[in-house]
Amino acid sequence: MTAYEPPGTPGPAAPYDAVVLAGGAARRLGGADKPGLRVGGRPLLDRVLTACATATTTVVVAEPRETAHPVRWAREDPPGGGPLAALDAGLRHTSLEHVVVLSADLPFLDQATVWRLLDALRTGNAPEGPAKPDGVLLTDPDGRDQPLVAAYRADALRRELAALAAAHGEVTGLPLRRLTAALDLTRISDPVASFDCDTWDDIAAARARIREHGNVLDEWISAVKDELGIDLDVDTGVLLDLARDAAHGVARPAAPLTTFLVGYAAALAGGGPEAVAEASRKAAALALRWADEDTPDAEPTPDAG
Repeated sequence: MTAYEPPGTPGPAAPYDAVVLAGGAARRLGGADKPGLRVGGRPLLDRVLTACATATTTVVVAEPRETAHPVRWAREDPPGGGPLAALDAGLRHTSLEHVVVLSADLPFLDQATVWRLLDALRTGNAPEGPAKPDGVLLTDPDGRDQPLVAAYRADALRRELAALAAAHGEVTGLPLRRLTAALDLTRISDPVASFDCDTWDDIAAARARIREHGNVLDEWISAVKDELGIDLDVDTGVLLDLARDAAHGVARPAAPLTTFLVGYAAALAGGGPEAVAEASRKAAALALRWADEDTPDAEPTPDAG
């Protein structure tokens, strides 16, 4: 299957809701509290909530707990009634046309993937699938559907849930495939975002992956932003260059102190990426001027202030 690439600028084109199913028994993990297991210092549930943080309403179907993002709680009746019953309970708290449905054990799901699913749902712009699908889901490396990493038309879900309830008396205990088999779906292959944690080996693999050289810095920054309640995207390259200039041109301890002061100055200036960039620019120019004074024959660096 050809990898789907969304057109245009990334970002949600219209509001959407999200339903996160987090109340499973985790039998393959010995009954552990799977949504609370940490990968990269963050609970799996919080990682998923970060990926759908732009949702208008996020409903988590599980017993309430502390989370990094605000959510609305719901519970299937009876608890443990299976994914269809949980989905039905969550949908009752949503109102928008499109809804993202996610499990709570997706360590590598990110916001860009959520937006990609929504874009394909709204436009039908995917290499394989109907022009106006009922849903768009990811498939894993073996080509298996992952219906809990998907975006759906809410009315299609409600229609088929009602049909199943009418046919069986209730949806409790029914497998999720009974629902997806009745939907017109588009599939997108994504072996990373579709990775879910069902076993302790999966947890170990996820923890190892985020510590790989190419991933660790982004993972750490995301974890810190979640921990501090910061929703801000900045150019980390600029900050790293500033830290390098301060360390080399002044002294090594100057690097963390300078980046802290840049953040503080940006906050006083109203915050936002522009304020961080401006404070970084001024501090970097100062570091270069400082270094110039230690080189007797060097041409002075122009004052950028």
